[in-house]
Amino acid sequence: MSASKSRAPADAARTPWWRTGVMWLVLGGPATVVVASIATAVVAYRGADEVLVDTASARAVPVKPTGNTPAMQARNHAATAAPR
Repeated sequence: MSASKSRAPADAARTPWWRTGVMWLVLGGPATVVVASIATAVVAYRGADEVLVDTASARAVPVKPTGNTPAMQARNHAATAAPR
């Protein structure tokens, strides 16, 4: 029995770290998360909507609703009277 116990640590010491399956699980999980977060950031940056800046208040100057108009401004514009 003592011969098999003394052989196990020697075999484990000679095995390189990249040949251990558990090590790939330990490194693979965080590596996958890093790659996925970078991919998500790239998709978010490339598909970002442009920022619409309205310098005048919505009540003073009516906003003509377009495809790029935020929903609240378009809804509020529809509830206001037509300009004279």
